[in-house]
Amino acid sequence: MNWDDTPEEAAFRDEVRAFVRDRFPASYRPDPDGEQSLEPEDVRGYNWPADRVSDDAERREGARAWAAALAERGWIAPHWPREYGGAGLSALEEFILHEELMRARVPTVNGIGAFLLGPTLLVHGTDEQKAAHLPRIARGETTWAQGFSEPGAGSDLASLRTRAVRDGDAYVVDGQKVWTSLGQYADWLFVLVRTDPDAEPRHRGITFLLVDTSLPGVTVRPITDLRGAAPFCEVFFEGVRVPVACRVGDENRGWYVAMSALGFERAGIGATIKYEQALLDLVGYLRSAEGRGLVRADRGASYRREIARRYAEIRVLYNLARYTVSVQAAGPEGTEPGYEASVNQLFGAELHQRLARTGAKAFGRAGTLWARDGAPLNAAFTHMTRDAVAATFLGGASEIQRNVIATRGLHLPRS
Repeated sequence: MNWDDTPEEAAFRDEVRAFVRDRFPASYRPDPDGEQSLEPEDVRGYNWPADRVSDDAERREGARAWAAALAERGWIAPHWPREYGGAGLSALEEFILHEELMRARVPTVNGIGAFLLGPTLLVHGTDEQKAAHLPRIARGETTWAQGFSEPGAGSDLASLRTRAVRDGDAYVVDGQKVWTSLGQYADWLFVLVRTDPDAEPRHRGITFLLVDTSLPGVTVRPITDLRGAAPFCEVFFEGVRVPVACRVGDENRGWYVAMSALGFERAGIGATIKYEQALLDLVGYLRSAEGRGLVRADRGASYRREIARRYAEIRVLYNLARYTVSVQAAGPEGTEPGYEASVNQLFGAELHQRLARTGAKAFGRAGTLWARDGAPLNAAFTHMTRDAVAATFLGGASEIQRNVIATRGLHLPRS
């Protein structure tokens, strides 16, 4: 396939580059010691949901100014219709925009709300829900987190136990969610709850709700990971009254809404650019005066071949991402990512781990240094190794992705 830009796409790419050069706030600098979340769209040192409420006034104002600049163009949610604050860009233009933001190493804005919930509401939401939530996401005024996983329902999401009981014009919600990425910064959650405990199969008794985190009975507790960061949380619901108007789709049919959201989650470009930059940084360091000779001469040839394999795999991942978005672009408006997105997610997650091991191998014992100051290449691959641990179950475990590919892509029987 030929992924070369058309003249129109090349002009748009130049426009994005000029915009970043001219409008990214000079005062908005990455935190060199901060651990970002684990989402593929992360740019090292930036964590936009945290930055917008940071105690550092300069970082806080920089994050908000960047959101405002993107919102002027409709580029927080570029594929959305203009009536909801988007730019009405094509799927390929949106791809180019996000690719260039990642290449410029500047953060995207409102990731979970813009990339997951927004497209899901456009497909399944009511007109009132779209009007209430989409413009605020597109202006960077509200942030969202995903409340799906539970202590006993991770990969087997259909076994979730958080209950919602209808009481007049509200659902009363009780239960717990865990591994909620960036939940401590979220104004709203989109949550799966069980509304029919006797449904068979189990996924038919699940409902999709939008929950304001300021409601009485919602408690959010950050979880510290093995890096010492807190990219996710556990969330408790105790008698939380959620208006029925906040239900997306029909009662007991929330599973199908959630599958749309997960499809959008698996279709991004962010990981590809992040891995490419990390590998090029490694190669540049090994060619520098400081890094030259780090790899033993008798291992140099085999290590070069290993780096070449990682680079080839990154190009494969890029082509998978382009193919996924091209399928979406070729379909009718509102087409959701299909099994191709699971191929992308699976390959990218496992590549993340291979790349981390390849990079760490170059540094020997120095590859265990955690403090960035004074460490070779600022301990980049020590940190990537820790980040990569969760890669094969974030956004759906590898086994789940293989099942999706087998049943939806290859049409194999489930048993």
